[in-house]
Amino acid sequence: MTAPTTTPKIVARGVWKVYDGVTGPVEALKNFSLDVDDGEFLCIVGPSGCGKSTFLRILADLVPASSGSVDIRRSGNSGRPLANVVFQEHAVFPWKTVLENVAFGLEMRGVPKDERRNRARAWIDRVGLAKFASHYPHQLSGGMKQRVGIARALANDPEILLMDEPLGALDAQTRAILQEELLKLWEEERKTVVYITHSIDEAVLLGDRVVLMTAHPGTKKAEFPVPLARPRGIHTTATAEFGELSYAVWEALRDEVVAAMEAGS
Repeated sequence: MTAPTTTPKIVARGVWKVYDGVTGPVEALKNFSLDVDDGEFLCIVGPSGCGKSTFLRILADLVPASSGSVDIRRSGNSGRPLANVVFQEHAVFPWKTVLENVAFGLEMRGVPKDERRNRARAWIDRVGLAKFASHYPHQLSGGMKQRVGIARALANDPEILLMDEPLGALDAQTRAILQEELLKLWEEERKTVVYITHSIDEAVLLGDRVVLMTAHPGTKKAEFPVPLARPRGIHTTATAEFGELSYAVWEALRDEVVAAMEAGS
């Protein structure tokens, strides 16, 4: 019997992005193609300046592709937003409380006040910030602000979660804690996630699949399925399988990192 095929949630074909530079056109992405399955946690890794974040912004419809196509399959007529983005920078409103920040997307969608506040409080509790619902961002640590950003994205219940180095600016200990929290939240929701990171270890820990990009201009170089059992946690990083896969990814990526360094990226 033939196994049923599934339609990918995201289909990108031959995506190019060209910017106008001081000395002429600059290619950020070159003929980049990618499929992402519904419910997949996909991690993209590449050297600095390879176009990872550019591709994510194209997915989020924040910048247009110069050529090629991106198709994101919507699930029915649920009324849910198609995608939300979590950036590395703490993109929270400094004049709003934690509760108001988390409820913001729901407010923009016209969700009634009581409902959006209840949903926001539920997500604030799930990311461990229930005691800080009335605090303002300047009263929070960097890790707490990033949890606010993640809670805001998830409270809005998007079909796809786009994450651009969301933990990259945090110290190692806070990052490890939030990696485990993110894994737990994803296990509960199983949303489609496209996650950009410079960290090979983070990509292998979080992802179902790791896609490698070449140095500038970025295109797909290789991909690695991650067969590590779920649920995962920091304990996963202590296994031989984790170490072997992380090393294999590094071996495939090393030349691209060197090329980016030599080009001054």
